[in-house]
Amino acid sequence: MRVLSLFAMSLGFASTVLATPYKRFDGISVELAGPAASVSSVEDLKFTATVSNSGSEDVRVLKYGTILDDKLPTRSFKVTKDGEAVPFTGIKLQVSLPDLDDTAFVTIPAGDKITVVHAVAPLFDFAAAGPGKFTFEPNTNFQVIGTEDRVASPELTKLDATSSSVEVEVTGDLKKRELVTVDKRAVSTCTNASRKSFIDASYAEAKTLASTASSYVTSKGANDSLYRAYYGATATSRVASVFNAVATEGSNSRTLSCTDTYGACTSGVIAYTLIASTNIYFCSIFFNEVATSNLCGSTTVASRNVRGGTTLHELTHAVAGTDDVTYGCSADQALSDANSYANADNYNCFSTQVYANTRC
Repeated sequence: MRVLSLFAMSLGFASTVLATPYKRFDGISVELAGPAASVSSVEDLKFTATVSNSGSEDVRVLKYGTILDDKLPTRSFKVTKDGEAVPFTGIKLQVSLPDLDDTAFVTIPAGDKITVVHAVAPLFDFAAAGPGKFTFEPNTNFQVIGTEDRVASPELTKLDATSSSVEVEVTGDLKKRELVTVDKRAVSTCTNASRKSFIDASYAEAKTLASTASSYVTSKGANDSLYRAYYGATATSRVASVFNAVATEGSNSRTLSCTDTYGACTSGVIAYTLIASTNIYFCSIFFNEVATSNLCGSTTVASRNVRGGTTLHELTHAVAGTDDVTYGCSADQALSDANSYANADNYNCFSTQVYANTRC
């Protein structure tokens, strides 16, 4: 989530600006089966997805935020009604690629298939959409980490997949269902003084990163090589508006918590945002991260372990509705313009690179 370059440093920075092309994997398909064509309650919205691999090699997929994630309340579906998106109200995760373990992945053997089951009532605001016909499309933003990258400097690569969708009419009982919480205390502040201080410092650093990045984008313009690497031909006003939203954020109701209320601090998860409330929850990995000033020392932008960048990432979810399309600075640069603008990690990598280039 970040980036910025000075012309004098452009040659030395060239290797990080060049995007790594995605390797394409073929033969993955998703078949979706739903309830009856018409149901009387959102409680009946239960779907079975069969993910098949017709290819000649096993495929190991990062499951977070895809149809393969049947445990955490991430966005496993794209839901629309009359062509309009139904608001997602679950959680968006931020992950540390080097900290992922086997539990974050699903292996689909060659010539085989796996099946996952989802209940979606707590994850979307069906009440706001009203009764009618809804289209459910599985999220197949599948990504893999190459075997050779698992230890040193992991990067995600995209996996193409085909999928089917299902249309279901919901005639009544659209009342919002609440997510199950693990910690019933719903702690609104971090009671650990050291961790609270760490979060507060990261919040201040996130706003500084956002302000610095916004100024850079405005002054350098759309032809800047670093800007083009992360946002392509996207209008600078759109990107600057996201950074400005973070820089000027001043909610007195949003929670920044060190309590894993929704049990999402699993393998590799640094932090997550509950979209329904825009509250942000920080996992134990986060408290191993470093101050932004470390970018002027031994910390690299590509490491994505700067606490201000992490908090900026989450705040873009909260105040600008960004998504988690991919993670990793090289992977960020390989996205389409539309996905670059939408991807929270682009703002992390871009803003920390801007800081490194202009403050160090």
